[in-house]
Amino acid sequence: MDMSIYRHDFPMLKGKTMQGQPLVYLDNGATTFKPQPVINAVVDYLSSYTANAHRGDYDLSAVVDERYETARADIAKFIHAKRKEEVVFTSGTTDSLNLVAKGFAKTYLQAGDEVLISVAEHASNTLPWFDLAQEIGCTVAYIDLDEHGCITMENVKKAVNEHTKIISLAHVTNVLGHVLPVREICDYAHERNIIVCIDGAQSVPHMPVDVQKMDCDFLAFSGHKMCGPTGIGVLYGRYELLKQTKPTRSGGGNNARYNACGSVSLKNPPEKFEAGTPNIEGAIGLGAAVNYLSQIGMDNIMAHEIELRRYAIEKLSQIDKVQIYNPDANLGPIAFNIKGVFSQDAASLFNKYGVAVRAGQHCAKILDEYLHVTNTVRASLYFYNTKEDIDKLAEVCKKGDDFLDAFFE
Repeated sequence: MDMSIYRHDFPMLKGKTMQGQPLVYLDNGATTFKPQPVINAVVDYLSSYTANAHRGDYDLSAVVDERYETARADIAKFIHAKRKEEVVFTSGTTDSLNLVAKGFAKTYLQAGDEVLISVAEHASNTLPWFDLAQEIGCTVAYIDLDEHGCITMENVKKAVNEHTKIISLAHVTNVLGHVLPVREICDYAHERNIIVCIDGAQSVPHMPVDVQKMDCDFLAFSGHKMCGPTGIGVLYGRYELLKQTKPTRSGGGNNARYNACGSVSLKNPPEKFEAGTPNIEGAIGLGAAVNYLSQIGMDNIMAHEIELRRYAIEKLSQIDKVQIYNPDANLGPIAFNIKGVFSQDAASLFNKYGVAVRAGQHCAKILDEYLHVTNTVRASLYFYNTKEDIDKLAEVCKKGDDFLDAFFE
């Protein structure tokens, strides 16, 4: 399927960089551009029916309630949840994973219990567990990566022991890529009464995700990485587990009643987690985003990105000065360096020629223990990228042969 036909939906792709170059945007792992249907949905709320959600007894508020809950239902359908009440609106993946750690695991775990993660995890799926370990005395241990940077079932089985109570892993990691064998992990974990939490920030935007087929217990993802607005995300949880989870914020909207003695009765999920005025335009925008992606087809999006990634690996592998750290990943970002050039300097060189990439540690600061390199350049793709974008990336990489001359030419 020719994905280039969708490029006209994105106003950002019609502009140029500050240097006057056509923009080649390859930092989609950080955030994605927004298509016109999403922009229109947000503007429509802000200009045509602004009111608070679940607060008013007038027609305008009823419209907001209906659109807000329709967005929740559309997102539940997109990830194949059993019911829309299993979709909790958060501010993003970080907020969602903190809710799992501090709202569910804090009361579920005891001192000496173990949480399994990997060194490839984003800080959002590392630091909350570190905090919890210090607070309640549980431990954080690691599932080994194989020589390709993958998590295999063999290594999962080696890591699991009688103390393991939660496994929390990225479906696709934000540096090395690779698709986690979620269903196999969940089957093995559930036989041992282990909870499985999945960071879907880099998978839900790029591939079909079915929480029932995966059989995961929790799934976290962000709207802005999948054509939606910033400041909105989702925590999916099995409804029975959400009922056990305590809110990490309290306030208007999440309680059924309370009295002066401090007796509080909370609402059912998802309302009990959404205290305060919600990010209404964010939820409506994310609802528009999942409908937009559904019209394109997540199978089509994944197929295009796989083909484009293969093309990129082929082109970059032909350049002697480029070292690729995850050439075998079948999906996800490409981590590389121009030999002899510091990653941030390389990113500046790319920027000069209109190519936007990310450089640094990518919020995965313990991954250097596996890669044996501290910083990398990351090129992350989306369905609106083209082979011409990859050609431009490769062209600039070749200039790394004489970095200073290329930068100042």
